Amino acid sequence: MFTGIIQAVGEVAALTPVGGDLRLRIRSGGLDLGDVRLGDSIAVNGVCLTAVELEADGFAADVSRETLSLTSLGGLAVGGAVNLEKALTLNTRLGGHLVSGHVDGLGEIVERRDDARSVRFVVAAPDELARYIAHKGSITVDGVSLTVNGVDGARFELNIVPHTLRHTIMGGYRPGSRVNLEVDLLARYLERLLLGDRAARPDGGVSEALLRDNGFLET
Repeated sequence: MFTGIIQAVGEVAALTPVGGDLRLRIRSGGLDLGDVRLGDSIAVNGVCLTAVELEADGFAADVSRETLSLTSLGGLAVGGAVNLEKALTLNTRLGGHLVSGHVDGLGEIVERRDDARSVRFVVAAPDELARYIAHKGSITVDGVSLTVNGVDGARFELNIVPHTLRHTIMGGYRPGSRVNLEVDLLARYLERLLLGDRAARPDGGVSEALLRDNGFLET
């Protein structure tokens, strides 16, 4: 588990194909690896990866074909910047929200505009994730815990303050940038809880009738 508070910006040192998938080497920059052991989890752009090699200036992790197909990691290039966060411990400040490091889908930056010293981004999410994104709710974008400032269908708006722009890769976002999205854990579990016994059925899902029966829609 993670908090969505980025601890350092690292750099891709190497991308090595191995047996049909990829070994990713990261220079960890300012991330302290002194307490990291082989097998520990580190989030790279919001993707939970397992450290399989530790070096003086970084670490290596294997990226499966499944992860390459569902996240932006397959589009990384040597020298590219990445957000890094070590897994949380019981004495970690939970400054963001609980983040699993399991990406739900890829979003795209469709608009960037200045707003005083902040920058506002509009992000297009996959249609199937729209129901989990709520105004003033939490969402993780490339591993960064953020508050949703507005929602319009499958698009949502973010207001990014100067500190976050400087200390994450978000300062480099431009229209067309692809980003890893993880929706709030609570939203996903709430959906399953609403299903009740229907969750065990192969065709179980949230329908208009289900929402009406549970008081979420007017009859």
